[in-house]
Amino acid sequence: MSAELTLGAEEELHLIDLDSWRLSASAPRLLETLPSESYAAELQRTTVETNSRVVHTLGELRNELVRLRQGVMDAAGALGVGIAAVGTAPRSEISDFELTSSQRFGAMQEKYRLLVDEQLICGFQVHVGVSDRDLAIQLAQRVAEHLPVLLALSASSPFWNGHDTGYASVRSLVWQRWPSAGATGPLESAAEYDELIADLISTGVIADDGMAYFDIRPSAHAPTLELRVCDALPLVDDAVLIAGLFRAAVRTAEIDIENGVPLRPRRAPVQRAALWQAARTGLSAELLSAGARPHPIDAGDAVRGLIESLRPALDEFGDYAEVQALAEDALARGNSSDRQRAAFARTQELDDVVRLVVAETQSIGARP
Repeated sequence: MSAELTLGAEEELHLIDLDSWRLSASAPRLLETLPSESYAAELQRTTVETNSRVVHTLGELRNELVRLRQGVMDAAGALGVGIAAVGTAPRSEISDFELTSSQRFGAMQEKYRLLVDEQLICGFQVHVGVSDRDLAIQLAQRVAEHLPVLLALSASSPFWNGHDTGYASVRSLVWQRWPSAGATGPLESAAEYDELIADLISTGVIADDGMAYFDIRPSAHAPTLELRVCDALPLVDDAVLIAGLFRAAVRTAEIDIENGVPLRPRRAPVQRAALWQAARTGLSAELLSAGARPHPIDAGDAVRGLIESLRPALDEFGDYAEVQALAEDALARGNSSDRQRAAFARTQELDDVVRLVVAETQSIGARP
């Protein structure tokens, strides 16, 4: 067994009217002009999803993210629309929701009601090539303890329904309301995972394997292990950082399996607590340390400790220097949630927060 360790990403982008700074339900018009292999509709008409090509390096992934964002910007500019890659659009309100017209989405709205009606959120998914599904299940179990740090780095959704929630990532709380979100629980094989999905489908609670909204899972549509816990990230640098850390975590887990290192999983409530803590404070306070029995640790120390624990894999990919530099930049400026709150504190105007996240998302020049 061995993982291919390729990279891919999906970004969900809020569409923002540049006159009112509110959400724009213009996705159907935009998608008519964009290639379907790279862009897709989401539940809400105010969001477009991008889908990268399969790549092998962080530099190639950066180029893909820039290319795909530029494609939306080019199409949206004529409509007076911008893009914001954040977990929640700062000025969004529940009344802004407009369902994308499709039989599937209509059935979902009928079944899940509030969960669909309030789905004004955007995430960032990273795919790492692992075509052996038994291996993917084993890797997912081992990588799970690192997800809180990745969530804290990505946190970009402090505002919800027009007010500050007190959370760095309220998107993750909204997402966890889905009945198939969160952790899978202990699994040892693809057969066990498939049995779990079949059981969920047979209950009638979910319709198909595409609705298995776990924090980390074998992809439903690609031979990959998919990270799903992160908020959308306005800065391309931060998205590249998350991708680099996740791939290195997957490779480190693979090495541990090859070396016979025993798995010591966290109990599900402890993992839930660690993710809640990351969603609550992001990088601004303490996170929970890695390991089966975590303890509070400074967020910066948690990020730097993760990088050092992954260094052999990062060195193998030639990513260590870049990931370390990107992480230090992220820690110095804070995550998007920190920057949004700072912008609001200056003027007490949510419009200024929206301007910030649009400007950051659309500032897509490649890192020198």
